[in-house]
Amino acid sequence: MAKTGRKKKQVEKRIIPGSIAAYSAEFYEYLQSRNYSDTTIQNRKNCFAYFLRWCDERGIIEPSEVSRSVVERFQKYLFTYRKKRDSEPLSFRAQSSNLVAVRAFFKWMAKKNYVIYNPAAEIELPKLEKRLPKHVLTSSEAEAVMLLPDIREPKGIRDRTILEVFYSTGMRRAELMNLSIYDLDTERGTVFIRQGKGKKDRMVPIGERAILWIQKYLVEVRPLLASTPDNGTLFLTAQGDIFTDFRLTQMVRDYVEKANIGKKGACHLFRHTCATLMLEGGA
Repeated sequence: MAKTGRKKKQVEKRIIPGSIAAYSAEFYEYLQSRNYSDTTIQNRKNCFAYFLRWCDERGIIEPSEVSRSVVERFQKYLFTYRKKRDSEPLSFRAQSSNLVAVRAFFKWMAKKNYVIYNPAAEIELPKLEKRLPKHVLTSSEAEAVMLLPDIREPKGIRDRTILEVFYSTGMRRAELMNLSIYDLDTERGTVFIRQGKGKKDRMVPIGERAILWIQKYLVEVRPLLASTPDNGTLFLTAQGDIFTDFRLTQMVRDYVEKANIGKKGACHLFRHTCATLMLEGGA
């Protein structure tokens, strides 16, 4: 039988014991043991990958070969680097994140006595700009977005409730996704957010209107979506599952675009809007 094609073999690059790459795997395990979030660890991996690739291209294999001058050369490389897709430079925030990852890695290496000193300890990070978000909704624009879900349908009631909660509390996307039906205190007008950013718990205020929408959703809609066993997640998809990041973002973005207000954004747009309107109101 004639072969119609060739199978491409994926050859994994062998990690040399005692190399920077080998120690980096141990470093990520250390971060896990210290209860760093999966997001933080993944970000560190992504940032440190720049340094690993740069070292590999220059034949720098072992940690002992990395001096302060090597780190300074890497910093210069980040500054002059241009992205392949659009030839744009890395933002100063991206450059800083990469250098912070290198500094944290070698700080851990020095603490474990794998290296004599941290060659990135005194590296000067780029000064970051403090910029306001590009788009923030006015109160009337936020109202226009929240009026779009068809509340004659169960899905519309759920979506309106989600938008109301974002607008009222300014909570993050992951925080809303992980809300439990037991996290709402209607008497105090608060929501308990478990394991928010930095794995920190906190209590945030929530407006009366948002509470009324949650109560309506709990009575009229959630029983239709929940399945057995019910883990108590507040907002559920039509399949009775917890929302994914992408699905929740897409849902909110669709309503913002449908409102035709000339502004773009999704979940974080409501977070910025909430904060801005609170400041304008004297908070």
